Amino acid sequence: MWDGRKAFKHVRRFFDSTAVNNLAVGEKVLFKIKKTNRYLLIIFLVLLVSCESEDIVEPIIEPDPETKIYRIPVVVHVIHLGEPIGEGHNLSKERIEGQIRILNEDYRRKEGTRGFNTHPNGGDARIEFVLAKSAPDGTRTDGIIRINANDVNNPVNPSKRFDYYAYYSYWDPEKYLNIWTEPLPESAMDIVLGSATGPETDLPGVELLLPGEPHQSEGVLINSPHFGESAIDSEYNLGRTLTHEVGHYLGLLHTWGGGDCENNDYCDDTPAVSNPVFGCPAEASPGCDGQEIMIENYMNYTHDRCMNTFTNDQISRMHYVLENSPGRKTLLNSPGLDKP
Repeated sequence: MWDGRKAFKHVRRFFDSTAVNNLAVGEKVLFKIKKTNRYLLIIFLVLLVSCESEDIVEPIIEPDPETKIYRIPVVVHVIHLGEPIGEGHNLSKERIEGQIRILNEDYRRKEGTRGFNTHPNGGDARIEFVLAKSAPDGTRTDGIIRINANDVNNPVNPSKRFDYYAYYSYWDPEKYLNIWTEPLPESAMDIVLGSATGPETDLPGVELLLPGEPHQSEGVLINSPHFGESAIDSEYNLGRTLTHEVGHYLGLLHTWGGGDCENNDYCDDTPAVSNPVFGCPAEASPGCDGQEIMIENYMNYTHDRCMNTFTNDQISRMHYVLENSPGRKTLLNSPGLDKP
């Protein structure tokens, strides 16, 4: 490597000797030479700094796995029936932004919110959700797409729910988490809450999740009354349906899994249960091995007001999916996270 400091010493010696050799010429000449040398010295120092900076190789700093934040871009496809914005199924921007805030409070276990817990096995999932800033065509977006279903002749069988709603609007699932709000009849409230496709992964139990691409369009469906916080007369009005369904999207099973006490959800720190967990009982009943059921776990069917916990093993499972699943790891480098 070129040694700039040694070169500097040689040049400085040259400047000094030049000035000494010209002393006999006269004071005026000596002054001009010194002035010239001063300019040359400044130019040399600039070149010296430039050359040395090119030789410096900045170290590559890998993020600490214990503090790494996983950011996922979200697009919300609001499928409505022609209502004005903010009425009926055409949810307001504030309602949508509030749902994303709730999602982040839950996945980050934010203190001072409903998503905070003090359970010894509970943790901060370090997963954050961002309404997309760039659309697939590179234009700016707020991450909200509104489609009047009455204006579209949808030929897809409604029983194929993910493909049916994707016909209205669907962004590249490898770059965006697609969420659709469903304009279901009022009679479906509290009966149909939401649904999600699972990831492609080698984790055990994945066969219990709905498949995504290439079998069907992938993302999350939420019955519009249960999207975000609202005043509807329901125990599912605090936005936790999306928290639960995104858990499936990231590879989590219900705490009871396939109803097998031995394996259930493949997370050792969630007490084993073999049946669905509903409601919000004041006292938790015992599970398979006599441990109290974790009523507050997001992957139960408990009421929104009682949910506030992802366990450390559940978090590790989601991180594994985000780092290894072909259709999930690409989300972390999506152009949708940045403004165009």
